[in-house]
Amino acid sequence: MKFGQLFYIYRFMKPIRKLYEQLGAQKYYQQYGDSYQNPHQEYIKQLLQANESRLDYRQILDFCAGSGEVTTTIQALGYNKSTASDPYTAVLFEQKTGLECLSWSFDDIIKGRLVGKYSSIICSFAMHLCEEEKLYPLVTNLFAHTNSIVIITPHKRPKLENLTGVILDFEDFVLTPKGKKVFLKHYQYLY
Repeated sequence: MKFGQLFYIYRFMKPIRKLYEQLGAQKYYQQYGDSYQNPHQEYIKQLLQANESRLDYRQILDFCAGSGEVTTTIQALGYNKSTASDPYTAVLFEQKTGLECLSWSFDDIIKGRLVGKYSSIICSFAMHLCEEEKLYPLVTNLFAHTNSIVIITPHKRPKLENLTGVILDFEDFVLTPKGKKVFLKHYQYLY
């Protein structure tokens, strides 16, 4: 994506954050989930490409998959074993990627519905939406299926390293045209 395209996105799209504040994340995705487009797709791509040698993409779970930004980037790098899940954008994901998308939500993971083992679980632009009291049980259940969680976020949140047993292995970032950081954080579990 070129700078002009990014400028257009920032200039003319109503910021998702403002709609989250007005509607709440759940209502936002119920209304806009079928047309969702992450305006930070290029940054997701840059971060995943730049950290390919540090992360294991052999069998990923694209958790809160949106319209497939993570999955399509990983596939372009030559990794074809991935599972996707998003309770709100599954139809859009399937239309854009041609792949199946499960509908596991934060609550589903907490209730133990996640299945499979993954080399990495990657969650972009969603984990900061998890309610604080649900974060520990969510992360604990995710780590039951992987040794590697990757969070891509426009915030410093969530700070999983504040949870018992979770360590921040490394972080990276890219800058938007406005000078804001988009972070990639890699976490491991001590237990």
